[in-house]
Amino acid sequence: MSLWHEFLLTQDASVNDGNVSFSHKPASDATILTDLSHYGLLSLEGEDAVTFLQGQVTNDVKKLDGTQGHYSGYCTPKGRLLALFLAFARQDTVYLQFDRALLEAVSKRLRMYVLRSKVVIKDISDATVRLGIAGNQASSALQALFGNVPQTEYATSTFEDVMIIRLPGALARYEIIIPAEKAAGIWSALSQHATPANKTDWDLREIHAGIPEIVPATQEAFVPQMINLDALNGINFKKGCYTGQEIVARTHYLGKVKRRTQLAHIATDSRPNAGDEVQDATGAVTGQIVRSAPNPGGGYDVLAEIRLESLENGPVSWQGNVMGLLSLPYSLEK
Repeated sequence: MSLWHEFLLTQDASVNDGNVSFSHKPASDATILTDLSHYGLLSLEGEDAVTFLQGQVTNDVKKLDGTQGHYSGYCTPKGRLLALFLAFARQDTVYLQFDRALLEAVSKRLRMYVLRSKVVIKDISDATVRLGIAGNQASSALQALFGNVPQTEYATSTFEDVMIIRLPGALARYEIIIPAEKAAGIWSALSQHATPANKTDWDLREIHAGIPEIVPATQEAFVPQMINLDALNGINFKKGCYTGQEIVARTHYLGKVKRRTQLAHIATDSRPNAGDEVQDATGAVTGQIVRSAPNPGGGYDVLAEIRLESLENGPVSWQGNVMGLLSLPYSLEK
């Protein structure tokens, strides 16, 4: 067990197979503090790192100048998503964060395409600690500790060897990337202003912000627009070629996207899992669950990829449970 996880045990956390949980449930309006070690983190260094990544992902890596991050998709040649990265940079290093269960396969695939490029790819998931803080007191808590925080979506700030990213959404949400040896002190300071919370509490706020994810069950299931990556400014249509670019560009330029990810609530005691089928009013499969999290008021809130025409013909459902559609925090008219 890492020193970081040993510290969390002293904070009344449970750690099982690297997963951190707390027994208490924060109030729905509480400012929460969450360990984000369920994400993997790769660093890419070397004089060809930016050029190499530019040919691999959907967004413009050249815009990662140390002051701004973004989401970016990693596709197969057929335009199907293998991973969804939160990408950011510091000095001469680019960082890619994504679902930890995909870490080995994705890093292996990236290295396969490095060839003679001067790029070094490292797994630094355990050398860093990532924390998430979200809620009305998040900004003031960070200001009390660091003096200043990024205010606009995707903006990044660096304080010595600590980086802070302002995540998208109406609710103030930040990720803090910290060297492992400094994590305990920062957790202790922030927990004076925020309630320690579980991964599912963080997931719920991600879902409400309309942020999808790619996990093993949904690899190669979606073209980027199906999970609203264009609405999240995660696709740059002017950057030039990358793996899968032809399919992604064709979807953009040759017609309206026919499948989109929707925000919905399902009144159920059973958890919908990523990859589960969604049915239309006739019972035919019309999409699948992208991600889910329990709602404190009961049931589950989900992001689900759905064929748009099926929404015009009656309710859609998961395992016989009608899905109540909610409003996304961004427009899909791209």
